[in-house]
Amino acid sequence: MKSNSQSKKVPLQRKTKRVIGRLIFKLTLFFFIWSIGSVILYRFVPVYFTPLMGIRSVQQVSKGEKPKIKHKWVSSKKISDNMRRAVLASEDQRFFDHDGFDRVEIKKALKENKTRKRPRGASTISQQTAKNVFLWPRSSWLRKGMEVYFTVLIEFFWPKERILTVYLNSMEAGDGIYGAEAVAREHFDTTAAKLTASQSALIAATLPNPLRFSSEKPSSYIKQRQSRILRQMRTVKLPA
Repeated sequence: MKSNSQSKKVPLQRKTKRVIGRLIFKLTLFFFIWSIGSVILYRFVPVYFTPLMGIRSVQQVSKGEKPKIKHKWVSSKKISDNMRRAVLASEDQRFFDHDGFDRVEIKKALKENKTRKRPRGASTISQQTAKNVFLWPRSSWLRKGMEVYFTVLIEFFWPKERILTVYLNSMEAGDGIYGAEAVAREHFDTTAAKLTASQSALIAATLPNPLRFSSEKPSSYIKQRQSRILRQMRTVKLPA
């Protein structure tokens, strides 16, 4: 026969499992409601602050620096077509044709990474937007999985023009600088609406690593990338 302590232990274990199960269910439900609600909200509301801005501010404070966030949201009409073409040419030339994931580039990356010392990615503008607005910069399997989830959401709820607008307003473009308007003001003393093709290509050339490369003081490597992007921009067509 089971002792009283053993018989009491079994119901307690069952109760604990039920409590944990209910907690996991509630957290999961909350996450789905929050994520879908946030994506729908940002379909219409400007994104004034992102997790990336917060993380960079904490990193600056940990280095003994003052946190700095230079960011100004502007509407789609206040960003030059030059800037649009530049990021499309450098980051995602099939942006208007894919569903958030460029399978052509993914296949190329998988093939090339077998021989490359430094693996190259195949992230689309949609994926980068999902990461910039909802997630964190450090790469991991968890973040990659979450990135896929949010990419699917924004591709479903947002039109392509909205994704591009949010990307251009939230991209990291320098130390404490976010978005086309801020980098236009800080590095070129102009506005996003007046960025030239050359300036736009220079900004786009730094996007793979804007903390290392600068569009204000471009290295020879960045100037080479700028020239390549300028040539590619001629073939990029924007929807009417």
